[in-house]
Amino acid sequence: MNFTEFQLNEYLLKAISQCGFTAPTPIQQQAIPAILAGRDVLGLAQTGTGKTAAFILPVVQHLMKTPCKQPRALVVAPTRELAEQITDFTRVLIRQTRLRTLALYGGVGKSAQIAALRQGVDIVVACPGRLLDLQNDKAVDLSRVEVLILDEADHMFDKGFLPDIRRILRLLPAKRQNLVFSATMPHEIAHLAENILVNPATVRINPSRPVQSISHRLFDVDQGQKTNLLVHLLNEEPMAATLVFTRTKHKAKHLAQKLIQSGFKATSLQGNLSQNKRQQALNDFKNGTSNILVATDIAARGIDVTGISHVINYDMPDTAEAYIHRTGRTGRATRSGEALSFVTGEDRRMLHLIERSLDKPMSRQIMPKLPDSQAPVLQQRRSSPAQPVSSPRKDPQGAMKPVAATGKKRSRSTTSGIFGLSGRGKQ
Repeated sequence: MNFTEFQLNEYLLKAISQCGFTAPTPIQQQAIPAILAGRDVLGLAQTGTGKTAAFILPVVQHLMKTPCKQPRALVVAPTRELAEQITDFTRVLIRQTRLRTLALYGGVGKSAQIAALRQGVDIVVACPGRLLDLQNDKAVDLSRVEVLILDEADHMFDKGFLPDIRRILRLLPAKRQNLVFSATMPHEIAHLAENILVNPATVRINPSRPVQSISHRLFDVDQGQKTNLLVHLLNEEPMAATLVFTRTKHKAKHLAQKLIQSGFKATSLQGNLSQNKRQQALNDFKNGTSNILVATDIAARGIDVTGISHVINYDMPDTAEAYIHRTGRTGRATRSGEALSFVTGEDRRMLHLIERSLDKPMSRQIMPKLPDSQAPVLQQRRSSPAQPVSSPRKDPQGAMKPVAATGKKRSRSTTSGIFGLSGRGKQ
């Protein structure tokens, strides 16, 4: 199957073709026809399956018929990073049209966002808090919204956004198309979906199932030896782009600093950073300026980076679902990936739940001999400089093959790692 079978506008097909994408992913195959037909949709699928294109393509197709420079499509996202990625993707699609899109989120000034809204916007991608703030300022008019998309609805619940979502719903026209996408379906999200979706088409693509191309290993380690173990593994194991998860913002910041002192090219991504610094950290990780990103769970969702070889759970997550989301950052687009977890005595119950969700035990690793000290060993890394995140390529028969990271930076399309479409991008 290819995108021409959806009978999309020639401008959309041209934009997709220019990015090198040909075959839609399973969720796109099922969701796009239903959305084009005007049906409400409940989409259940993991991050990285192509959900963004599944809803943005048909929405742009619909809006192109009668652009009016007022918000007619509203995408609500739980994080600034996800809002930016959806907006970046949308901009690529509408480049040859008269449509405009805008991301609205906190952490930056409101004046530029208000000015852009006054110039006219067709597709608004917003985080709930900033959207309600601007609405209270009477800077955004939601009275003509025809399509509402709730992306990563379960993460909305995790972050306590459901009251804000309900307030937003009261600002929208009663007659509209509703699209809800989620990786899991906790009771609260199921209840919300039941209230807003009318006779929905349900698209289910293995939600919250572990990626089969990832190997899962664990180390039994004392809390005070975690940093020493991390430094040892980064020095001794071949790792390309590596994502390290911590439980708190403070720990993410200080662990990244310790890794830098140890000679690694590391950066951190956590909620205390300004939006500009968060974006810079993500850009550095994507382009290879840093090949280690230490992050809180804010990075577990909405961050699409192709070519992550390892995910390390420096701190274990609070739920089995969070583990699946974290480790799902690797092993994508036909690649294999490694998930390493540092397990202390207090993590035993959570480890049991995670192994049940994996349907198999993790591989227990022998602890290496580490310095008998609570302080991390500061040593210069032996490996080569940070590598840019790589992209898959096609062999002569069109099959996807990973590209090994090299010492040279590759030029990389700004759309790679955003779309979730098959072809040069990841799934």
